Amino acid sequence: MANLASVSKPRKFSSRNSSLGDKIFDISIYAILTILMIVTLYPFINTLAVSFNTATDSMKGGIHLLPRQFSLENYKFVFADNSVYNATMISVLRSVIGTIVTVFASAMVAYTISRPEYVLRKFVTIAFIITMYINGGLIPNFLLIRDLGLLDSFWVYILPGVIGVFNLIIIRSFIEQLPDSILESARIDGAGDFRTFINIVLPLCLPVLATVALFSTVSQWNSWFDVFLYNSSNEHLSTLQYELQKILQNSNTTSSAESGFANSSADSNKVSPLSIRATMTIVASVPMIIIYPFLQKYFVKGMTVGGVKG
Repeated sequence: MANLASVSKPRKFSSRNSSLGDKIFDISIYAILTILMIVTLYPFINTLAVSFNTATDSMKGGIHLLPRQFSLENYKFVFADNSVYNATMISVLRSVIGTIVTVFASAMVAYTISRPEYVLRKFVTIAFIITMYINGGLIPNFLLIRDLGLLDSFWVYILPGVIGVFNLIIIRSFIEQLPDSILESARIDGAGDFRTFINIVLPLCLPVLATVALFSTVSQWNSWFDVFLYNSSNEHLSTLQYELQKILQNSNTTSSAESGFANSSADSNKVSPLSIRATMTIVASVPMIIIYPFLQKYFVKGMTVGGVKG
């Protein structure tokens, strides 16, 4: 009995140490995550505060979480030109259409190169991967777009980026992890490759497809340089990002006649490049912030299961 009592005491002491160590570890993790959350959220909240603050007061600095002098002049200045609304519609259209086309096309190619019966799959995969490291350059790309007749066209936003190699590899890796028995049973039932892809593969690939859709949507929404290169002369095909870029450039001028967006010199003095830059950031970020929560669960699962294999 004495031996049992002596043995039980150290075990009880060890359990206490273990419990205390676990609590310290949990507290440390929560503290680190809290710090990371603050570091991540503070720049956005600060930018939001600056966008709702008067421009002259923002230039003094010292704004942190809340606007010091609340004002909507920055947003009135940004949305004063009617071209912003048309540009927003073009951005929405290119994001939606571009995402759908990119996801579907990338999934089809990924399914093809994931099939072991396709004898050229390694060659095709290597050919795609090479394009990630070797590019023809800006001038050859422009000449190619011109020769294809895509200048001053909406489809210049969609067709050149139909297949994203990184997205292709992620989807292929996900498909390769699907049980072969499911695909074989579909073939036994008489389903062809396209029907198997539509009815079997696509529903099983929803997590990774949602991940790719999020990547593609963000890329399409934030893109403005292709508008500058290919459609700068066509105002009807201008996007929101490009219009915001022009507004920022015009806000740097001191003359209201040069800006083209202010109605008077008094109006031009109500904004500054700092306030306009903050307002542009918020306007461009809000749609992505709204979309992300709906795709978050698919995004995490898709990145975990569909990770790139060596």
